[in-house]
Amino acid sequence: MLQHGFLGYDASLMLDVVVCALVLVVPVLLFSVYSVKFGRRFQLHKTLQLTLAVVLLLAVAAFEVDLQLVHGGWENVVNKDPANPRLSGEQLDAVRGVLRIHLVFAISTPVLWAVTIVLALRRFPSPPTPGEHSSLHRVLAWASTIDITLTSVTGLWFYYVAFVATS
Repeated sequence: MLQHGFLGYDASLMLDVVVCALVLVVPVLLFSVYSVKFGRRFQLHKTLQLTLAVVLLLAVAAFEVDLQLVHGGWENVVNKDPANPRLSGEQLDAVRGVLRIHLVFAISTPVLWAVTIVLALRRFPSPPTPGEHSSLHRVLAWASTIDITLTSVTGLWFYYVAFVATS
């Protein structure tokens, strides 16, 4: 069951789940930013951010377990049949390069987002209202938003070059 995805390409189930999460996270994130910036709905923003963080943490953890423990690495998912690999040589090197770019953002995003969330939970009152931490929070939040957006874009780029373009 975990060997095949549902998007119609020869990816794993969890890889397809994470791709769907990458497509959904940016619109939800933007709605969260809009709700706090223009609607001043601070509690909604907090709830959405914490929900996104938990859902993404669980999805990425399940994805990593699937990718590393079940499949033994991303190259085994891309090239399921060693006798007839989908990618080799320059193609595999190109996909590896895209993955490296993606990992820059995929590794920095949870760190930056965690700092943003932890500081917000410690420095904003409950229920949340603007305060002394607001200016730093805006800077961290925009950096986090840009980082998660680049994580999503580069993750989708990886999926495309590894599975869609080679189908």
